[in-house]
Amino acid sequence: MLVYVELLIIQAFITREINIMQDHLKNYTNYLSVEKGLSINTLDSYKRDLNKLIKYLNEQKLESPDLIDRDSINSFIVMLKKNGYASSSISRCTASIRSFFNFLLQEGIITDNPALQLNSPKIEKKLPRVLNTKEVDLLLSQPKKSNQNGLRDKAMLELLYASGIRVSELISLDINDFDPHVGFLRCRGKGMKERIVPVGSVAINHVSEYLNTSRAKLLRINNEPALFINHHGKRMTRQGFWKILKKYARQSGINGEITPHTLRHSFATHLLENGADLRSVQEMLGHSDISTTQIYTQITRRKIREIYDQTHPRA
Repeated sequence: MLVYVELLIIQAFITREINIMQDHLKNYTNYLSVEKGLSINTLDSYKRDLNKLIKYLNEQKLESPDLIDRDSINSFIVMLKKNGYASSSISRCTASIRSFFNFLLQEGIITDNPALQLNSPKIEKKLPRVLNTKEVDLLLSQPKKSNQNGLRDKAMLELLYASGIRVSELISLDINDFDPHVGFLRCRGKGMKERIVPVGSVAINHVSEYLNTSRAKLLRINNEPALFINHHGKRMTRQGFWKILKKYARQSGINGEITPHTLRHSFATHLLENGADLRSVQEMLGHSDISTTQIYTQITRRKIREIYDQTHPRA
């Protein structure tokens, strides 16, 4: 009986320590949300990464922050590599760990940061998939405007390519964010930062047609502010849009995977190919760092090289 009680006490102590780490994680994510204004998707990524770390450390009997050192964190990184995690995932996880322990240091919970000099794996930068203009036309021609869903889908795809916004920004749009008279829309990007993005006349016409003929028929409640409505009469979800895009990508017969970001990448690349300056594209995409936008210049250079090789007699 005494042994059983002792086991219960040990288990309670371990549980309390685990809860302490979870409490620190909760406080940290609250800090990121309130002080840094990070999006829900970004917060979820941090939580997933750090929950993996906490679980691993618990298995190693390292349940308290002051027991964790650089070697224990490095062993966790090694474990991720052995389990086949991509370098990009490990690099993101490493950044999450660094930030988390820096927060613990600032809060006075630890006196030394064990993740201060943590090494991140080198990430091979892959050029994003980009559709050519003919493929874009083919994809955007798939929705049939004979019903409410087709009108809506056509408007969403046209607007996504015309503005280069993220899918999260697309589904977050409210009716008041779209102004067909001035040709701009207001969207909320990462960290809920607002930006104004120009929209071309083709997309404006399709969105206006959807608003005038289709949206009201999809609505279930009159006070729904969302611009794009699903078949339940509520705001379109990320998962719902993914299913819609996959259907039209399959119908188009275009080779390779097409994602919402494929249209964003195509938007940026086509602008640069037709003479847009990098700073303007950066502003439209909502990139905080121009180096993120510069990847599209590599794509345009690659296309120039292909054209040269195909057309120059001495290539």
